[in-house]
Amino acid sequence: MLRGLYDWTLSLAARKSAEWWLAVIAFVESSVFLVPADVLYLPMALSRPDRAYRYALIATVASVLGGVAGWFIGHYAYETIAVPILQFYGKYDEFEALRTSSGIGFIILMLITSGAAHLPPIKVVTILSGVIGVNLVLFIGLAIVARGARFLLLAWLLRRYGEQIKDFIEKRLGMIAGAAAVALILLYIVVKWVF
Repeated sequence: MLRGLYDWTLSLAARKSAEWWLAVIAFVESSVFLVPADVLYLPMALSRPDRAYRYALIATVASVLGGVAGWFIGHYAYETIAVPILQFYGKYDEFEALRTSSGIGFIILMLITSGAAHLPPIKVVTILSGVIGVNLVLFIGLAIVARGARFLLLAWLLRRYGEQIKDFIEKRLGMIAGAAAVALILLYIVVKWVF
C-alpha cells in the first residue's frame, strides 16, 4: 500500500496541475498524510529548475498552513480526530509518552527537527503542539523557518547541481538531516540537564 501511495504521489509531478498537487500534498503531509511533499517536489524541481524556488515557496506555504490545521486538530479536536489518526499510523502510544513528558522547549526543538528532517514526522509534532498549547504565532514562525529552510535548501541544491544531486538527496540527505536533528536534540538535553 505504501509503495503504491508513493508511486501515485510521484506520478503527480508530470501533470499540468502539479503545482496544485504539490500544495495539496504539502498541506496534508503536515497534519495527516504519510508521504512527504519531497516526493513530488524533487521531480518537479528537476524537470523545471528555473521554477525550483517557486515550488519551494508553494510547498512551504502549504506545509505551514497544513501545520496550522494540525495544530487546530490537536488543540480543538484531539479526541475526535487526532487520536484516530495517531492510532491509524500506530503512533498513539509514542504520542502519549511525548505529550506527558514534553515541555514547550522540547516541542519547539521537535518542530524544527521534524520540519527539517522528518524526525519525528511533522504531523505528530503539529498535533502535539496544539494539544499542549504551543503559542500559535510562535508555532507558525517556527514552521515557516523549518519547512522553508528545507524546501529552499533543496531548491538551491537542485539549481546548483541539477540531476547529479538527485541521488544524493534521495539517499543521503535524510540521513544527514537526521544526524543534525539528533545532534540538536542531544544539545538540548545537555543544556537542559547541565545548566
